[in-house]
Amino acid sequence: MEAVRYYVASIATNKHLNAYLEVFTEEAIAMAESLDAKRQSGTPLGKLHGVVVGIKDVICYKGHKVSAGSKILENFQSIYHATVVEKLLQEEAIIIGRQNCDEFAMGSSNENSAYGAVKNAIDNSRVPGGSSGGSAVSVQAGLSMISLGSDTGGSVRQPADFCGVVGLKPSYGRISRYGLIAYASSFDQIGIFALTVEDAALVLEVIAGADDYDSTVSVTPVPDYSKSILPSQKKYRIAYFKQALEHAGLDSEIKNSILTLIQTLQLQGHTVEPIEFDLLDQIVPTYYVLTTAEASSNLSRFDGVRYGYRAPIENADLNELYKASRTAGFGKEVQRRILLGTFVLSAGYFDAYFTKAQQVRRILLNKSTEVFKQYDAIISPTVPFTAFKIGEKSSDQVAMFLADIYTVFANLVGIPGISIPLFQHTNGLPFGLQIMTNQFAETTLLQLSNQLMQSKAINP
Repeated sequence: MEAVRYYVASIATNKHLNAYLEVFTEEAIAMAESLDAKRQSGTPLGKLHGVVVGIKDVICYKGHKVSAGSKILENFQSIYHATVVEKLLQEEAIIIGRQNCDEFAMGSSNENSAYGAVKNAIDNSRVPGGSSGGSAVSVQAGLSMISLGSDTGGSVRQPADFCGVVGLKPSYGRISRYGLIAYASSFDQIGIFALTVEDAALVLEVIAGADDYDSTVSVTPVPDYSKSILPSQKKYRIAYFKQALEHAGLDSEIKNSILTLIQTLQLQGHTVEPIEFDLLDQIVPTYYVLTTAEASSNLSRFDGVRYGYRAPIENADLNELYKASRTAGFGKEVQRRILLGTFVLSAGYFDAYFTKAQQVRRILLNKSTEVFKQYDAIISPTVPFTAFKIGEKSSDQVAMFLADIYTVFANLVGIPGISIPLFQHTNGLPFGLQIMTNQFAETTLLQLSNQLMQSKAINP
């Protein structure tokens, strides 16, 4: 119980960070008291007994509000548990609150929330990354032990990079999406923020696996991830995309740090080789064509009739009510993406944009398959720059989209990716290394990540 009181107090002290939209104080304390009594009784304990967890405001928790950071769902209360919430509670985790995020998980900075921007705990003038910024800051600032976010194109890995924590996006289908408010259904995946790879592995072990409520989830057995990442000196075959490190948008210090790491890995006996990747500049447009198309469809259900915000107008026909409710309820970034998605799906443009993007996605999947026939992992920068100032890129959407250039590949092809905090820039901000492995090869991903983190601890 004292642990819960500590985190509740820490959240209150750091309220200015705006990481939490709501804290479940009384409920969390009551749950902690119950778990304390269970521990004293000698009853076997759950894998996450007493672990304090925060959840992004797109994950449903029965009897609690879930708004997706949007006015259109303000005060909406979930009527069921997301599968991940069910699994957390079964293993005796304590859910302490819901965390701020970009509206409907659309953003790379957490400036798009209807409830205000989240601030980076290292420098409050800077963004924490998005869309899971509140979840990243919660772990970064010691406001929870673990957080769950969602990752559609980098929304766990990118804020993990900016905040100096571990951010894991598993393979598509490794974790059930039941109870996750959809942005782009063929891309979305629930992810994990933690301070260590070991903690992320344990949480993944708990929340992964088959689910009758999600037809897209894999029935592949869940390994004992927490036991498989013991210290190892295994040598890996690692690739990196040559064009990724030569990209004009990449900060020179980030580039040099990763090149130095590559040399270190080679000296340690790993095989690290460059491979050609001539589609780097196509992956962000491909990602945004496909995700906005799916968003246009998914967000059509928020109409102010069945649930959600309804515009206070009288004597209006149904179309006028829809238009007024959605105009007032959705923020500008969400409106922009709905419009773009509707456009690329429209007659006359469907083949030129959506079909072409699907073709590129297939080429990328084939590329991924070929790479992993020869290599255990791909490494890259997570983000091309460190955390930027709040408002700095708000008027330049292209610059904002470039924040996703290294992360969207994993979502396009459904492979797992992780950002681990290995570096610090001379500007005082952290940045990470992204590692990707083959579909459902999370064990390799976690083993390699843990080895690199342990090496950092020995040779900081």
